[in-house]
Amino acid sequence: MAKHESGRLMLESEIPAFVDAVIEAGCDICAIGHDSYVLGDLEEMDAAADELDRIDDNFGDRDFLLLEIVAYLRSIGRYLDPGSPAKHWTENGNIH
Repeated sequence: MAKHESGRLMLESEIPAFVDAVIEAGCDICAIGHDSYVLGDLEEMDAAADELDRIDDNFGDRDFLLLEIVAYLRSIGRYLDPGSPAKHWTENGNIH
């Protein structure tokens, strides 16, 4: 994904829309633990590269919202904890 160059900062209130946009682009976004997240696997991200660039342009810089994005993903059940026996976030039993 290209780095957003307009200087726009994503708003915390936009996190749900951002997550929805990433999912609609075909990426399986999920939190990893309590302090990181992934947009999806490499194949998903590669296939959705153009759309992810558009999402990046639309929402702007979100790096400073890392923990808030992780908290939102965890709140909707899209997370994996390190050391968990689950191999996919849908196996964690906390889907909302």
